[in-house]
Amino acid sequence: MAPSKQVPLIEPHLIESDPQLEKSLKTFENFLALIGFRQCTVLGTALSWLVFVLLVVALPLLSIQFSYCSNCEKYEVKSLELEILVSQTVVSAISLLSISHILRKYGVRKMLFVDYCHGHFAQFRHLYLQKIRAFYRLLASWVFICLILKVAREITRAVYLHHDSWWRSALMLLACIVSYTYVTLVFLAGCALFHLVGNLLVIHFENYGKLLERDLDVSVYIEEHIRLTSYLSKISHRFRVFLLLEFLVVTVSQFFALLQTLGNLGIINFINGGDFAVLSIVQLVGILLCLNAAGKISHRAQGLGSIASRWHALITCKSNDGSFSAVSDSGGNSDVPYPVRPLSMHYSESDLESGDYAQLSMNLQLTASMSSYQKRQAFVTYVQSNTGGFTIFGWMIDRMHITTISSSSFH
Repeated sequence: MAPSKQVPLIEPHLIESDPQLEKSLKTFENFLALIGFRQCTVLGTALSWLVFVLLVVALPLLSIQFSYCSNCEKYEVKSLELEILVSQTVVSAISLLSISHILRKYGVRKMLFVDYCHGHFAQFRHLYLQKIRAFYRLLASWVFICLILKVAREITRAVYLHHDSWWRSALMLLACIVSYTYVTLVFLAGCALFHLVGNLLVIHFENYGKLLERDLDVSVYIEEHIRLTSYLSKISHRFRVFLLLEFLVVTVSQFFALLQTLGNLGIINFINGGDFAVLSIVQLVGILLCLNAAGKISHRAQGLGSIASRWHALITCKSNDGSFSAVSDSGGNSDVPYPVRPLSMHYSESDLESGDYAQLSMNLQLTASMSSYQKRQAFVTYVQSNTGGFTIFGWMIDRMHITTISSSSFH
């Protein structure tokens, strides 16, 4: 069997840029900078955190202090309001700190794997644009829903606790709405950004099944699988601290809020406990977005073993003998978008991302003499042994674990 030709790698900077995608990425960067995630300079970092402190900490404290009524203990639980303020401040600070660190270290294009779209780039660009638009819709819809709930609560509270001039009540209402909108936007934007990155990685996993339909050498399929697992490792490394801290803070805040509610001797109603309900909805939405993305990534990664097995079985059953070759000679695949290149490992002491590619030492003469069936069988064994998934410090997040956690919570 004649060895297939290796096609030179298409480097990212040689790929023709798409004006629409570039414009979308630029708008996306500007949006992240607007809410304070883009902290590339000292001045930008200082300004971002100054706005955060003023809108998330100072403004709510002033609002609680000036709107507090000493004769309205029936309708106000000040300790619960302060606890809610601390909880929403911490989760938003984690989002701002983690996402800004990721963007400062990797940038938007590298974080979204735009520069890694080797082959089928026109198709990926179209799908990337769809996912980025879906990010805006998802974020806007949930922020709007939570904002409606917050406005309803604040208006109801202002009507029942009106003890001063209407302009002062309106000013306090405006301060609460501005602060709440920003803090909710920062928290949900971090969760939605991880959701977006997960959906973009799913595009690559779903395209892997289409790659198997092509008449390529098995080494191409192995290399692409190594590339996908490297993407998965990068995402797990970059977002694991963010997700772990968010999970812990949300759990602790819900636990303490429950203790405050049970320990309160007065009546808990929509006026004095409405913020707790609104906060719980916001935090639940953010956690569900993260779990949905993580579970989807793990599900796609674990499904590659089944896809590879089905591909191997179909080719084997269609062949008349065990030496049927699914590999075409050099001429037919000179323009394949997934070229073969040396598989090398690049370690970085400053980045614990497991490298881009695993080193694979191969005896070329032995490989050339192997039958096509043996190559496919080795490939299937490799994929099934390296399913992987999204992990947080070694703890796998997949649909089975999410179902187990949900079932335990309800029981």
